[in-house]
Parts: sequence; C-alpha cells; structure tokens
Amino acid sequence: MAELNEIIHQPVRLQIMATLIALKEGNEVDFTYLRDLLEVTDGNLGAHLRKLEETGYIAMNKTFVDRKPRTFITATPLGRKIFQEHVAALESILKRK
Repeated sequence: MAELNEIIHQPVRLQIMATLIALKEGNEVDFTYLRDLLEVTDGNLGAHLRKLEETGYIAMNKTFVDRKPRTFITATPLGRKIFQEHVAALESILKRK
C-alpha cells in the first residue's frame, strides 16, 4: 500500500499543493492570490510555503512589480510527483473495504 506523505498531508499544505498542481507545469500563482484563496494569514501561509520549499516540492520566485515585492509560487517536478503519490495513497485508502 502506498503511504501518505506527512509533509503534504497537513490540510493547508494539501490545499497549496492541489492549487499548484492544477496549474499547467511552469505556471505560478501570486502569494496574495494563494493567501486569499485559502483564507489564511500571511504568517501562516509563509510558514507552510517555507516547509514545502525546504522539501523541494515548490519553488518561490521573489521579484518586484511596480517597486513592490511580489512572491510567485510554483510546484516543482518533484512536488508534482510526490503529490500524485499522495493522491494515489488516499485513493487506495478510500477503496479499501
């Protein structure tokens, strides 16, 4: 049986990864968009993003737009692979009788 990924399994991180995986590979979302979508605080989102970045599941691109700092987030190829494995583990659990 496939095993759940403890890093991704946390509810907010699961939502972050699901959002990023839904994008076409290479596309990014803005930090503010993600924060508003998930209805979390800046600090809460930042902590979860750091954890995902440390594991190599996401990449963050910090830049300036109109002299204001902006952070864009994308799922890495590793993150996409790990997420698919996690989904497969969930499906396996759900299909057990």
